[in-house]
Amino acid sequence: MNEKIKNILEWFYCIVIAIVLALLFRYFIGTPTIVQQVSMKPTLIQDQRLWLNRWNKTIKKMPQRGDIITFEAPSKKLYTEDEIDQSNPIAKYENEPKGLWNKFTYYVLELKKDSYIKRVIALPGEHVQIKNNRVYIDGQLLQEDYIQSGIVTDVVGPGFDDFVVPDNCVFAMGDNRSHSTDCRAFGCIPLEKIESKVWIRIWPLNLFGKVK
Repeated sequence: MNEKIKNILEWFYCIVIAIVLALLFRYFIGTPTIVQQVSMKPTLIQDQRLWLNRWNKTIKKMPQRGDIITFEAPSKKLYTEDEIDQSNPIAKYENEPKGLWNKFTYYVLELKKDSYIKRVIALPGEHVQIKNNRVYIDGQLLQEDYIQSGIVTDVVGPGFDDFVVPDNCVFAMGDNRSHSTDCRAFGCIPLEKIESKVWIRIWPLNLFGKVK
């Protein structure tokens, strides 16, 4: 093997290793993202840049109430009145990719994958009630200082408004309740579908810091 070919192969190996390490870091540790919707106003605004912490997903750690998380969008986002089952309020994921390559491009490269950013409101075993335009957890009114004055919490059309959060699931909603499609519409999110916790806002620079 001449020296030129050897150098090309060395560079090729280095590039492949760098790509693999970057993908592993992105999947297991953290990654940047851009806010694209208005459902988390005023906490998060469109076009802000965030750093997502994916370590909790790696170790399968349940998020806490108040955490802002990202999760895979359910395949079914709206239900009819007859389809709502308050005794089994788990979001449906019925379009799982088939085959090793499709799973790699979907879960690792995240091609053609939709994700939502919402705030965790209730945890496994907690009784959630949405009534009188407010949220009650185990019969106690939930104080939500992060939502703007005048914003109410209701369920428009068929939805989940009186249920117990199932094991290994969370109930999450957007802070901008009237402009958020969330667990009120499609049910609670299983732990394995939670992708990350929003950690730091990295842009704009004047708002740089931990997101709460």
